[in-house]
Amino acid sequence: MIKRFFLVILFAVALFAFQAKVIMPFVYDVIASDLFLEDTGDEKNDLSSSNIMTMGAFDQCNNYIANELLSDHTLIFQETFINAFGLGAYRYVLNADVEIQPSDAPVFTKRYVCKIKYSEGDDTSGINISDNWSIIDIDGLKDI
Repeated sequence: MIKRFFLVILFAVALFAFQAKVIMPFVYDVIASDLFLEDTGDEKNDLSSSNIMTMGAFDQCNNYIANELLSDHTLIFQETFINAFGLGAYRYVLNADVEIQPSDAPVFTKRYVCKIKYSEGDDTSGINISDNWSIIDIDGLKDI
């Protein structure tokens, strides 16, 4: 019985050592390689900016909110967003306010954050086509 216990402990230690000395260095080498590098030419922008892509992202987020998320409410969107950031790889995150008029309550304003991706790369001719955009997440409007 004691031999089996020590044998299990020995195998556990050997497995841990194998993972730490063989498997994890291999995993770190793969992660550090260019295997997962996506070079789209669209660089990350740490400063809020307004350009054709962020305005298109803003319009698509608003269309999604109006037609899919809160279609049973009357909505008044602001003319522009508060902040918009390019995350690189044609992904954008922006936040804005929307006035919401439920059918049985007074008007109130909610701030939302929308994360969205443009699938056509640097071709801006399809910026107004909703099929070229994918909503990744919208936060701030789920509890309405």
